[in-house]
Amino acid sequence: MSTSISAPADHSHNEDLLAFLRDSSSPYHAVAQAARRLEKAGFTELRETEEWADHSGGVFVVRAGALIAWYVPGGAPAHTPFRIVGAHTDSPNLRVKPTPDTAAAGWRQIAVEIYGGVPLNTWLDRDLGISGRITLRDGTSALVKIDEPLFRVPQLAIHLDRSVNEGLALDRQGQTQPIWSLGVREKGALLRRVAAEAGLPAADVLGWDLMLHDIQAPGHLGADREFLVSARLDNLVSVHAGVTALTAAADAWSRGNGPAAGPRIPVLAAFDHEECGSGSETGAQSPLLERVLNRSVAGRGGTGEDWSRAMAGAFCVSADMSHAVHPNYSERHDPDNHPLPNGGPVVKVNVNQRYATDGTGFAAFVAACERAEVPWQRFVSNNALGCGTSIGPITAARLGVTTVDVGVPGLSMHSARELVGARDPGHLARALTEFVTAG
Repeated sequence: MSTSISAPADHSHNEDLLAFLRDSSSPYHAVAQAARRLEKAGFTELRETEEWADHSGGVFVVRAGALIAWYVPGGAPAHTPFRIVGAHTDSPNLRVKPTPDTAAAGWRQIAVEIYGGVPLNTWLDRDLGISGRITLRDGTSALVKIDEPLFRVPQLAIHLDRSVNEGLALDRQGQTQPIWSLGVREKGALLRRVAAEAGLPAADVLGWDLMLHDIQAPGHLGADREFLVSARLDNLVSVHAGVTALTAAADAWSRGNGPAAGPRIPVLAAFDHEECGSGSETGAQSPLLERVLNRSVAGRGGTGEDWSRAMAGAFCVSADMSHAVHPNYSERHDPDNHPLPNGGPVVKVNVNQRYATDGTGFAAFVAACERAEVPWQRFVSNNALGCGTSIGPITAARLGVTTVDVGVPGLSMHSARELVGARDPGHLARALTEFVTAG
């Protein structure tokens, strides 16, 4: 195992990642940004409602906050195995309720619901914007993003709660309702503001999927700028690395530089709703990925036997953020495994299958890291504490494919602002590129 942190950061990769993070304030925006990068690399969008003819080259499918993209090398048989990178586009946050307008004590507020496992104290006293999508009377949707300091969840002054540092009392009624103006409740005010930003009449807005985001820009931290800090690093670092790996693989095959072992079909599956269990039409528990890949095989003239052969040879890397050892709480970590930022991606192991990694998957990913000359680390939870999970076990159970869970190690997971090493996003992208091309 290598834990070298001496390699320089990939500045071009990080600059594109920071731009991706800035523009991806909601899962819908993340998908739009990923699609834009894929189209720039020559990929074409397929519509699920249309017939899929025999094709080669890069294609992708968008459904709401999820994206499935893949590249078919020229002449690849219908039974060609898939190399899947799984990730997710959503992050824990505060989401706008169906009746958003509320008020208290002369303050105008908006009603929000907590999405995913949110450390609520990290959202206090931050300048918040709003983004997501609105759905119109005719069934069409539009993305909207107001990247301005419209909202704030104000913390109670210490003079009024001397026990605040003994445990944050965030479960009190109304404590998480952001303020956004003075005055009484005004029905429809928020939607009028959002619709105006999108250039649409508020009367036509019948549905919405809106959420708040911290408007502070992502950037670097540290004496030598050795860290990246941003909202939504979990899990947009992995989505961005997956797009990078897929487009790099496509470029290699288009130039005739595919692996000597024969073609593989690299796939990026960026799901939504992982932070609340993946149980939606766009989550890893849904049949979305299975149906898309099945249609890809059938569209190339494949039979049910070809589909079974393609899946029997398939392999999935589930890429999600992981925990670096916390210097103030090292006792919460496994005593023999202390991943550090800039030490490379970690391979996550849990024998109770909270992660899907087994010895075969572990060896395959480590071999890809070695070929890519990327350092790597191990992660296993402290036996005395519960273990998180990822889309890995869900994908493994849904598709019946060998799956390994990996991730970039960081601090402040699920916080309004997270931290990872500046070298690790590039490490992960290079390892995934090696995996999807020759793994």
